Amino acid sequence: MRRLTILSLGLLLTTTSVCAQENDSVRYNQYGVAVDRKELHTEARNNILVFESKKQDYKVWFDNRVQVDGATFFGKNSDYDAIGNGVSLRRVRFAMKAQITKNWYGEVDVDFADGKFELKDALIEFDGIKNMAFKVGNFKEDFSMEETTSSRYLAFMERPLVTKVFAPSRHLGIQGEYLRDHFRASLGMFFQTIAGEEELTYVQDLNKSKGYDQGYSFTGKAGWMPYTADRFMGFYLGGKASYRTPKTDVEAAEYGGVRYSTRNATSINRKKYLDTDVIPGVDHEWYYGGETAGYYGPARFQAEWIGSHVSTINTPYNFSGWYFQAGTMLFGGKQRFNVAEGEFTQPSRGRKWGDIELLLRYDYLNLNNKDIYGGAGENFTVGLNFYVNNNVKFALNYQYSNDDRYANGKGKLLIGHDAAGVPTTDYTKAVEAKGKGGIDYHMLGIRCEIDF
Repeated sequence: MRRLTILSLGLLLTTTSVCAQENDSVRYNQYGVAVDRKELHTEARNNILVFESKKQDYKVWFDNRVQVDGATFFGKNSDYDAIGNGVSLRRVRFAMKAQITKNWYGEVDVDFADGKFELKDALIEFDGIKNMAFKVGNFKEDFSMEETTSSRYLAFMERPLVTKVFAPSRHLGIQGEYLRDHFRASLGMFFQTIAGEEELTYVQDLNKSKGYDQGYSFTGKAGWMPYTADRFMGFYLGGKASYRTPKTDVEAAEYGGVRYSTRNATSINRKKYLDTDVIPGVDHEWYYGGETAGYYGPARFQAEWIGSHVSTINTPYNFSGWYFQAGTMLFGGKQRFNVAEGEFTQPSRGRKWGDIELLLRYDYLNLNNKDIYGGAGENFTVGLNFYVNNNVKFALNYQYSNDDRYANGKGKLLIGHDAAGVPTTDYTKAVEAKGKGGIDYHMLGIRCEIDF
């Protein structure tokens, strides 16, 4: 009997121990649900903090960025509007990205530039079908290679004029992508801008007071990339188009119209010389164009042409612009091209201390057509990029900007002199010869950047 009691007690203790071990391995979330557990390995990959499971079926990492800009402006006619020098926090980005399983990816990216909150990317992506990927959320439309290039890998401090105006950026939508060998294509449907409180207020107010639909766009692109297996040289050629209806992410007075406007230097100069004002009665727009790029060892080039067709109740309008830029690494570094996205990424460095890249760019935009005089402008830009390591970069840009007599910022900025010699904003009164009116000036800008 005593033996039986001892045996029973031993069995009970063993069972209790096993149950305790089993309970020890179970974890619950805040809602009381048992959750899966994975041990994570932590490391810094190019100084980016990454957490990854042993089987590599789960990974989460941070993608943060700080860009501090400064710019000075000189050489303009002293009679024209002053341009203030200054410094700014161009980007203060905080992003978390996660590969949840082999086929599911998620991302949240926000910006606090100069203390102002703005949502950037917020998306879900599935790539469980061979050669295919699908994503939904707020992200950049796959239209312009310069626009979709991450700001950390831009060749110059700012994008060219034509992409600022005609290249759709982030919108709420859904997109499918195809990639196989040297061919890539995408097609997406998009809706309004999701950025900050201002855009949200416009959308909600027009929904509440007018019952307006949010509007939609269809954007498609195809690209051909021979030599994709060659890391030393490559070539890219692409075509794109986007059909767009009016959106509700604008104030009520501008709904149903289109306005093209842009700054033509850094964000520190807030003046928008090129501005069509609101073109009313718009039924739809078409954006269309072509792009090309190539690289050979340390050298690279990139170019885009984009046109816009605006269909209104009364008359159609057509505007366009283009840019060409080229550069080379000076101390043995090599260019790199992201085949999956169809754009340049971070170059390699040729020295232990880093490398320097020399770049040249010409860009042009024309917002004059028929009875609309939004102005035309061109920029000549020289850039030097100093890549210290994988995370630190310094950029120095010199830019000469030349605008025509119609680039008066919607009638607010001085572009010439009248018959009495008084500065005027009215191009009909300016006595300067054709091609001589309009503001031109020089800019010297610098950027300090760290990615982590």
